[in-house]
Amino acid sequence: MRVTPDEERFTAIYDGCRQHVWAYAVSRAGRQVADEVVSETFAVAWRRLADVPDPALPWLLGVARNVLRDHHRADVRRESFAFEVGRWTARPAGDIAEDVAEWLAVLRAMATLPEGDREILILVAWHGLTPRDAAKVVGCSPAALRVRLHRARRRLLRAADAAPKETGRGVRPSGTRPQVGIIGEEMS
Repeated sequence: MRVTPDEERFTAIYDGCRQHVWAYAVSRAGRQVADEVVSETFAVAWRRLADVPDPALPWLLGVARNVLRDHHRADVRRESFAFEVGRWTARPAGDIAEDVAEWLAVLRAMATLPEGDREILILVAWHGLTPRDAAKVVGCSPAALRVRLHRARRRLLRAADAAPKETGRGVRPSGTRPQVGIIGEEMS
């Protein structure tokens, strides 16, 4: 079988750079991840062989860096999901249904808010940004964001109070609201 020029070039790049890419991956993420990073890096190099410059090593290390970043993001997502599942499963029996009903009530109340209010509440409460960081995202000053956040919280509480009093386990006692206070604490 005849080897194409692209195959020859790729083989030369692989043979010349594989150890360097592997060492870079080990130094950043350890041996367990290094082989996978090398495989993904060279898969990208094969797909984009025409884009690989000469010398290839700096370009390959940049790809490896991006692969490592993607692995880190995936790990963070998995850990976050595992934490949430753990939060739900660690509750005493009987509390899960109440928690689900409360979260549904909060989500319904959030759905009634203007988009700007929802965005600020989500950035601060669910994404864990500080008001200073959330202000950078929405493009305003931290002081303006704190004012907007305060108003959004008040509107959320009003929307939660106006929500139907039915829950999955019966009628909420008069004068109670969904656990919007939990979100308020997370937003501080």
